[in-house]
Amino acid sequence: MGAGGDQDLPHQMANAAARGDLRTVRTLLESGLDPNAANLFGRTAIQVMMMGSPQMAELLLQGGADPNLPDPATGLLPAHDAAREGFLDTLRVLRRGGARFDLRDKRGRRPLDLAEEAGHHHVARYLREVSG
Repeated sequence: MGAGGDQDLPHQMANAAARGDLRTVRTLLESGLDPNAANLFGRTAIQVMMMGSPQMAELLLQGGADPNLPDPATGLLPAHDAAREGFLDTLRVLRRGGARFDLRDKRGRRPLDLAEEAGHHHVARYLREVSG
C-alpha cells in the first residue's frame, strides 16, 4: 500500500478515541481494524482514549483492545491514566476487560499510587478493595 493508506487508520482510530467519538471507533473496528494497532506516535486507541468515557473503554475492550499494553514512552497503562484523572467508572470497565492494577509504570508507580498522589480518595479506596 502506498504512503498513508492503511497506516493512517490506527491514527484515525486513536484520534477518534481521544475525542470520545464512539461512532467512528465502532466503524473502524467493524471494518476489521486491529484495536491494538499503534498510531503514528506508537500508542493504541485505548491508551489515548477519552478517559472520562467508560463507553469508549467498553467499545474498545469488546473490539479486542488490550488494556495492559504500556505506553512506549512512559510505561503508563490506561488504568494509570484513569486512576490519575479520577475516573472510577472507566476503571471499573477496564477491570471487567482484564486490566491489571498491579503493573507499574517506568517510574515504578501503580494506578493506586497515582490516584493517591492526585487526591482521588474514592478511586484509591476502590483500587485497594479490588487489589486485595
